[in-house]
This record gives sequence, C-alpha cells and structure tokens, in this order.
Amino acid sequence: MKEELQLKQKLGGQKMVIQGDTLENSARRLLQERGVTMNDLAELVLFLQKDYIDNLTLDTCLESVDAVLTKREVHNAIITGVQLDILAEENKLLSPLQEILTEDEGLYGIDEIMALSIVNVYGSIGFTNYGYIDKVKPGILKELNAHDGEHVHTFLDDIVGAIAAAAASRLAHSQPDLSDITK
Repeated sequence: MKEELQLKQKLGGQKMVIQGDTLENSARRLLQERGVTMNDLAELVLFLQKDYIDNLTLDTCLESVDAVLTKREVHNAIITGVQLDILAEENKLLSPLQEILTEDEGLYGIDEIMALSIVNVYGSIGFTNYGYIDKVKPGILKELNAHDGEHVHTFLDDIVGAIAAAAASRLAHSQPDLSDITK
C-alpha cells in the first residue's frame, strides 16, 4: 500500500495501468511466441557492430538486447505492433487497413514509425543502424519479412530491427573507447 502511494505521488496522482515488470514480461513473451529469440536479436546486434567493436561477443550483444528490452517504450511498441499483426492474421481489421497489413504495403510506413520510437531511445546512431538493417534484412529479419506463411509480421520485422539497432547504438555509446563508430 505504501509503495502504491509513493508511486502515485511520483506520477502526480496518476496510476500506471500496468506495472513495468508485467508489461516487460508480456513483451518478451510475445516476441518468443512469434518466433523471435534473444539469440536472434543478439545476432543482429553482432551483425551491426562486429566491424566497429573489436572482440565483440554474442554475450555482450545479449546483455545490450536485454537492457533495451527493459524500456517501457519498447514494451509498448512490441505489444501494440504484435497485436496489430495478430488482428491482421485473423482478418479482424477494417478495409483497407486489413489489406495493407496483410500485404505489408511498402508505402504504409506506420510500422517503421512505430519502430523508430524504439530506435530513438539510444540516440541518432540507432537511426543509421536501423536504416541499414531494415534494408539488408539479415538473420531473423529475412524470415519475418518472407511473407510466405500464415503469419503477418508487418510490425514485428521492423520492431525486431529496431530493438537490434537500439542495442547496437547502446553498445556504441556505452563503450566509446572501443567503438570505431564513435571515434
């Protein structure tokens, strides 16, 4: 009770709808259920940073991904984007949005805009990383973008790329003496 009152005072009387740990667990669970593992994300980070940080390991990349996945902005983007993908799979959206998401219409752009909210968490290097990884689509991104199954990943592929870009940016900022990108 005392903790809830302190939280309420801290938020100016507003109450959080869902506690952060619950939101984080939901976001992580949704990634897993949609076939995206922590290793998949770490491999994307390694892909982005291996040429800039000497002796970069997958474990270091995993730590950075884990840190990105603690951010509320990231949770919100994952939960919202995946829910929209699921609704598109179930044909529960109104036309023309249903067709736009099912076909992953190239000029739609809202999926990228949502992903940019994740990228923005760790600064401008993330935008460059995101643009690059979204273009080349390595690893899990190629699978998510295949459009050859029953699943719709219009939002998820961009969210996954953004998580990797943010984690890569976080690494560059947290180890500027090791990163060629910040020299």
